[in-house]
Amino acid sequence: MQVKWKKWLVGIGFAAILTVVVGCSSDSNGDSKGNVPDDYSNAVDYTITGIEPGAGITVTTEKALDAYDCLKGWELEQSSTAAMASELDKAIENKSPIIITGWNPHWTFAKYPDMKYLDDPKGVYGDVEQIKTLARKGLKADKPEAYKLLDQFHWEVEDMEGIMYESKESGKDIDEVAKKWVEDNPDKVAEWTKGVSDVEGEEIEIVSTPWDSERASSSVVKEVMEQKGFKVTVTPVDVAVVFESIASGDGDVTLAAWMPVTHKEFYEKYKDEFDDLGENLKGAKIGLVVPKYMDIDSIEDLKPKK
Repeated sequence: MQVKWKKWLVGIGFAAILTVVVGCSSDSNGDSKGNVPDDYSNAVDYTITGIEPGAGITVTTEKALDAYDCLKGWELEQSSTAAMASELDKAIENKSPIIITGWNPHWTFAKYPDMKYLDDPKGVYGDVEQIKTLARKGLKADKPEAYKLLDQFHWEVEDMEGIMYESKESGKDIDEVAKKWVEDNPDKVAEWTKGVSDVEGEEIEIVSTPWDSERASSSVVKEVMEQKGFKVTVTPVDVAVVFESIASGDGDVTLAAWMPVTHKEFYEKYKDEFDDLGENLKGAKIGLVVPKYMDIDSIEDLKPKK
């Protein structure tokens, strides 16, 4: 079974970088460049640099621009994950002020642990997110062994971030790193496959977004399922197509549903047309993120454009 919309493959990256400056009191020592909070907003010309249009974090940041008076006059400049990573690297190397629309799991948090989320008092970005497994209706009856394994799949933020960071630092493809992770974590794999019988070439299609976080989870599950005899296809598509394909039965399962905020719109639209197997990862988060050397703690510390 193959998803109809493969031609819509996209290289959406999952979070965004925001070169930003911020401002509140002027009685702090500022960062290593001498920037105090009142300097931050002017330094970046009230511009937030994000990722692709339609990505969950992009949509949520657009809502934040409307919700917060302090973001009045700010612009969201949409970019890409690669551009975000490049800008973040340069900013941290120079200890310059920067804000990213960040999320974890993501390799940037493994590479740069000294980053922090800005408080979001209006709750636009939500609190802790979870990533859910959604299956097409009928999968449990059609392919019970696959359903059981997918229902038992659960791992930690550190697991996913470790795979992404290793891939980034080594230059190896995520698929290759994920295969080694499975080899090195037999206890976790045993939990997922407990009570699951081997099959002979039973086909399963995992529909996913092409973000590195979801590439990590789909690659790990693909490897484990293939060891049990399944023939697994991973199809990366736009997030809207992920939900539509599972709801219509054109794909078997997705491991990429971020809830309760990031993908709420799509989840609510199709919630009666798929089976929710629950979280496969908890502790995910999205929001505005800054290096800890910036003396700012809340979105409400940002300055509106005059």
